[in-house]
Amino acid sequence: MKITDFFSLLGGLALFLYGMQMMSNGLEAAAGNKMKQILEKLTANRFLGVLVGAVITAVIQSSSATTVMVVGFVNSGMMTLRQAVWIIMGANIGTTITGQLIALDVGAIAPLFAFLGVALIVFVKKQRVHHIGLIVAGLGILFIGMDMMSSSMMPLRESEAFASMMTNFSNPLVGILAGMVFTAIIQSSSASVGILQALATSGLIGLPSAVYVLFGQNIGTCITAVLASIGTNRNAKRTTIIHLMFNVIGTVLFTIICMTTPLTSVIESITPGRVAAQIANMHTLFNIVTTLLLLPFGNYLALLATKILPEKQEEQSDVMHLEYIRPMEKKRESQIGSSAIVTNEIRGELSRMLLMAKENVNASFEAVREGNAGMLPQVEEREEYIDYLNKEISKYISKVLVNETNPKDSQYISALFKVCGNLERIGDHAVNICEYTQMMREKNISFSEAVSGEITEMQKVSNQALEMLQKLQGTEEPAESMLKKIEDLEQRFDDMTEEYRKAQIGRMQTGKCSDEACILYSEMLTDFERIGDHILNISQEMGQGQVSE
Repeated sequence: MKITDFFSLLGGLALFLYGMQMMSNGLEAAAGNKMKQILEKLTANRFLGVLVGAVITAVIQSSSATTVMVVGFVNSGMMTLRQAVWIIMGANIGTTITGQLIALDVGAIAPLFAFLGVALIVFVKKQRVHHIGLIVAGLGILFIGMDMMSSSMMPLRESEAFASMMTNFSNPLVGILAGMVFTAIIQSSSASVGILQALATSGLIGLPSAVYVLFGQNIGTCITAVLASIGTNRNAKRTTIIHLMFNVIGTVLFTIICMTTPLTSVIESITPGRVAAQIANMHTLFNIVTTLLLLPFGNYLALLATKILPEKQEEQSDVMHLEYIRPMEKKRESQIGSSAIVTNEIRGELSRMLLMAKENVNASFEAVREGNAGMLPQVEEREEYIDYLNKEISKYISKVLVNETNPKDSQYISALFKVCGNLERIGDHAVNICEYTQMMREKNISFSEAVSGEITEMQKVSNQALEMLQKLQGTEEPAESMLKKIEDLEQRFDDMTEEYRKAQIGRMQTGKCSDEACILYSEMLTDFERIGDHILNISQEMGQGQVSE
């Protein structure tokens, strides 16, 4: 094998992997956050779940990518562990499409696919057409790379050392181990199966040896999901265990079958002389049969994964932490479905912020009404947590926006960034209100029954508006309807502020209000009005995202 052949092999592998990456990016840009809605509708039924997993994987040509997406969905709470089982099973079937396409020898028209895809990207201005162009061009580049690899490995047939190494793969354990290690290194079963087919097409390995390498490749592809599960929650880690169990069970079963029955000869007789097609057929048979056998036991696989990785006591609730957002790894930044995962994670953390802000607003009005300065440390502690979340969510969003390719999702994530800032400001105004209790204690200020009643009304309206924000984020009602209600409530904030200021002036004129009490109450009314403004800002940003979805 000449050095130029080796360079050609590396170039072919690079094009193959880049083609898959282009297809994944194109689908991510085209689908974006809609992936969540698709999966929510179709994964309730096990058969539909398998179909969805197969179709998505067939489009993006990578079961690893689909599995990593599922791990992210489970981690962010978008999908249950049992729903994930069906997607994973389908992904294992969908990944066999690449091998079948290679076996059909579509490499001859691969340049046409690449040309059409690039033409769509260069000559058509519509963003959605660009995304489709990425998918089509990626498919063409993938098969151009496949042809390059196959051609570059032809000279290896003359190498006795390489031929001897290939012969060792007839040993099941050696073959399985080789398939596992190689696939784990390049982190793509589609690519490793494609390379195995290229070796077979070049006459370097026959089906009897290739089957064991093929089985090992199915196990090796799990390494990507294992890496993706680092730093995730328990359920996400269990998803990778299910993926691993599926492929290990299938490998053990088919290794025994191939060693004890003439299955390999039967597969060879279906497409004689076409080793690439034989490998593709065995790969498809492996995944379909394993899926059919394990489909009735999907829930038991989920239970077994829970037994293997049981629940553990979670970190203390009083320790500041991000509950939904996980560190953004470079591999995941362009992963299919990442937009849906990211937005769900951010919304989860914003829900926590909103709940804390609501608790602080209620506690602050109550503390002022009762003149209880003892509640201030608790409110300040919660405000520190809100500030922490604001900082961490903002940092996360700034990283996400750099990599976001879907314009609508980018706009929505930017809206969530503004929501985060407004929630932090509501927390600040709540602390301001609670801090007035210190002045009340120092200056011996107390409020009349009329003022206490007004404070109670401010608390009620604030609480009502914040509850509406929670409903808006949970999409319990149509966004347009909720927005109108919040706009009406915000007007009530303004009207109440104006009304209470007039009442305060009346009390000042009759001498019923001390100077210190008047200043304090005036500041409180300003905080109350600003809380209403920030609630309206949040509703408009969140509502914009809900309507666009």
